[in-house]
Amino acid sequence: MELSSRKLEILKAIVDDFIVTGVPVGSRTISKKSGMGLSSATIRNEMSDLEELGLLEQPHTSAGRVPSQLAYRLYVDRLMRVERLTKPEIDHLRGYFTQQMDEVEQVIDRTAKILSDATHYTSMVLAPKFDNMLIKGVHLVPISQGLALLVVVTDKGVFKDTTMRIPGGIDPEYLHRISGMLTERLAGLRPGEVQSALREFLKPDLGAYRQFFKELMDAVEQNFAAGEKREVVLGGAANILNYPEYSDMDKARNFLMTLETKDVLYELLNRASKMEFSVTIGTENEFEQMRDCSVVTATYKIGDQTLGSFGVIGPTRMDYGKVISVLDYMGKSLGEILSELMKRGEI
Repeated sequence: MELSSRKLEILKAIVDDFIVTGVPVGSRTISKKSGMGLSSATIRNEMSDLEELGLLEQPHTSAGRVPSQLAYRLYVDRLMRVERLTKPEIDHLRGYFTQQMDEVEQVIDRTAKILSDATHYTSMVLAPKFDNMLIKGVHLVPISQGLALLVVVTDKGVFKDTTMRIPGGIDPEYLHRISGMLTERLAGLRPGEVQSALREFLKPDLGAYRQFFKELMDAVEQNFAAGEKREVVLGGAANILNYPEYSDMDKARNFLMTLETKDVLYELLNRASKMEFSVTIGTENEFEQMRDCSVVTATYKIGDQTLGSFGVIGPTRMDYGKVISVLDYMGKSLGEILSELMKRGEI
């Protein structure tokens, strides 16, 4: 779509104004605020052309115009300014990140909070994936009659724990022996190597408890399969409700339900891990629950290794330039903090 420089300038002014105010924009507003030196009548004619091109829409109750989804896409691709954060903004963000943090979970939780505070949108962070995780031990801990806790420990900490039923006749001493056998078999392996090792474990004659051992092996496998799905941490879940676009209760409820289940957010962020930056607007979103929103994501890394992704969800009149600036700065800061934790042996 080829537009004259004047039409592009007017469209940018309309989008900029609507992002800030959320109020349909009229030609007189642009004439006063833009500094283009154009009359209200001239701008009105240009806006009429932009509407015919599908870039502007007219709400039924207003004489002003609002950007269409197509306009936002053009704005993001060609018109917006991604300005560097100001020194006060950087100092504010740095103040959060310079606080003592000794665990990955603490870093991720704080990142989600900082991001939502800095953008005033709902933030989401996909916890990092460390491909070098090694199993250290597998333990069956008796917790009551007929029940034990299956605990898998890795060099990153406790990976997963699950409650299991224990057949009669298996005492704590026998559970301890089983734990030793499993640890001997699995220690030093990566999660992806567990399945074949467990199959070998089942080959010997295990007597009357063979079925229990099979269930135990299944539980260990399922723990690692579940652990492959990393946690999504949210910040400012209710922030988006501050925008008039979400004053409709059904719309707000559906959005909050999507956040609560996190399945869509996990898939969204998992796919976003393949792209350094991504801006998805309205119906461009693959997931129906997100089609009233815009989603901006970025990755965070240690060196060249992408560990995960994070981003924000907001209305389509999102301040895209500001969000991208914040994500860029925070992605670098997050990578530096995780790198430091790795050097200290914390991860």
